Amino acid sequence: MRQVAKSSAIVVAALASIAATPALANSAAAAADVTEPVREAQASSNAAGDVRFQQLFASWEALDEAGPTGATATSSISIPSRMPLDGSRMTSNYGMRDHPVLGGRRSHKGVDLAAPTGTPVFATADGMIGRAEWFSSYGLYVQIEHGADLETRYAHMSRLAVAAGERVKKGDIIGYVGSTGRSTGPHLHYEVRIDGQAVNPIPYMVESEAQQAFALAMGEGGQGGE
Repeated sequence: MRQVAKSSAIVVAALASIAATPALANSAAAAADVTEPVREAQASSNAAGDVRFQQLFASWEALDEAGPTGATATSSISIPSRMPLDGSRMTSNYGMRDHPVLGGRRSHKGVDLAAPTGTPVFATADGMIGRAEWFSSYGLYVQIEHGADLETRYAHMSRLAVAAGERVKKGDIIGYVGSTGRSTGPHLHYEVRIDGQAVNPIPYMVESEAQQAFALAMGEGGQGGE
């Protein structure tokens, strides 16, 4: 049990380090094609991310040498590494912004991706559905647990395609874009959280070389990217 807790702490710390890139400033550019801010964030974070993943691999090797418990502790971790939507555009970035409904400057815990109602929403990594229901201002909402206190959140959907307790694979359809909850138009609100804390999801919306190496190390093979 102590070994499992140790490995979980190592993974959470490494993920938090990878995700700790500065939030991109909200501007008119935030409404541009979402691929541009994703490419910019990836370019600035890939080198550091690769180094941090290498450090994480070294920790795994030490745990593997300690016995099967260490290997089991990391076997269910999957890192988000694709776009949750195809053909969307970013209308609100991660970080401080002027709230479109409540007004005033408020912290935005994820990104908003505009797309027509009914656009499929994809799981961005393998995991288990922790929640799939109406959830307060999130509207119709899905939360996926990916291991090591890592989760993704998908909000404001028009319809859900999964239920709590189901296992999903990266790229599976989990629901469809809508405007439920506190929303001013059809879009997906997408979050990545580590140990309950929201982090900038942009670095997790592409599959970097480090993330491909992670998939191979976990025995999943290359999964492609967006």
